[in-house]
Amino acid sequence: MVSSRYRRLTVVVCIGMLLVLLAGALVTNTGSGRGCGDDWPLCHGKFIPAYTLESMLEYSHRAVSAAVGFLVLALFIATLLRYRRHGEAVLYTSSALFFTILQALLGAAAVMWPQSPSVMALHFGFSLLAFASTMLIVLWAYRRRTAEQAARAERLRRVPRSVLRYSWALFAYTYVVVYVGAFIRHTKTSGGCGGDWPLCNGAVIPELSGASGLVFTHRVLAIVLVINVIILMVHLRRLAGQEELTRVATWMAVLVVVQVFSGALLTVTLTNENVYIFTGLLHNVIISLFFGLLADVCIQAWKHRGGRA
Repeated sequence: MVSSRYRRLTVVVCIGMLLVLLAGALVTNTGSGRGCGDDWPLCHGKFIPAYTLESMLEYSHRAVSAAVGFLVLALFIATLLRYRRHGEAVLYTSSALFFTILQALLGAAAVMWPQSPSVMALHFGFSLLAFASTMLIVLWAYRRRTAEQAARAERLRRVPRSVLRYSWALFAYTYVVVYVGAFIRHTKTSGGCGGDWPLCNGAVIPELSGASGLVFTHRVLAIVLVINVIILMVHLRRLAGQEELTRVATWMAVLVVVQVFSGALLTVTLTNENVYIFTGLLHNVIISLFFGLLADVCIQAWKHRGGRA
C-alpha cells in the first residue's frame, strides 16, 4: 500500500518536471538561451538579473529547474526510506534524479561553452527521459494505492515476448523521432517546408537537402511512428488478458495522432510568433505524455514477459 502523501509528492514532482521541460522549450523557441550571457548559475554576474525578456526567461528556467531538482531529490530519499524494498520505485526515482542532474549539467555547459545543435538536441532528450521517469513513479504509486491493487498489479497476465521486443524497438525509434524534432528546433529550420502541410513547399516529395529535407524526414518518421503505434495497439487488443496494456496503448494511439495534427498546427502558425510559441509548447506536452506511456508499456512488458506469442 502506498500512502496518499507519497502519491501527492509523485504528482507534484511529475508536474514540476513537465514545467521544466516546457520552460526549456520556451527558452529555445524564444531564442533566450543566451539571456544570461555565459554566466552560470548567476545571470550576468547577479543573483537577480536586470530585466530583459531573454534574461528573465532563462533565469526563470534555471530557478524552476533547481526547485524541481530538490523535489526529485526529496522523492528519491522518501522512496529509499519507505519503499526501498520495491525495486521498481527505486529504479524510477533513481532514473529521474540521474537524468535531472544530467540535463542540468548539460544546460550549464551550454551556457558556459556554447554547444552545437546536435548536442543541444540531447538536452531535450534527457529532459524527456527525466519526465518519463517521474510519470512512471506516478503510475506505480497509483496502481498500488491499496494492498488489493498492489496484489492485482503483480498478478498481471504474462506478456508475450513479441510485445516486449516491439515496444522497446518503438521506444528507441521514438527517441530518434524526438531527437530529429529537437535538432530542427535548435537549428531553426522549422520553416523548411514553408507553411505547407501535408505537402512540403508545394510538393509531395520536396528537395531532400537542407531545411526542407530535414523537416520532410521528420514528417516521414512521424508517420511511421503512428503506423507502428496503431499496430502495437491492435496486437494487444488481440491478446487475451492484456486489458491494462491495451488501455495504455489506446491512449498512446490517440496522443500520437493528435501529435501529428499539432505538428500541422505548428507549421501553419510559423509566421505568427505569438501563437507559434504556444503551439510549440502544445507539441512538447503531447509527445511528453506519449513518451511516458510508451515507457510504461515497455516496463510492464519486460516485468511480465512470458511466452513467444
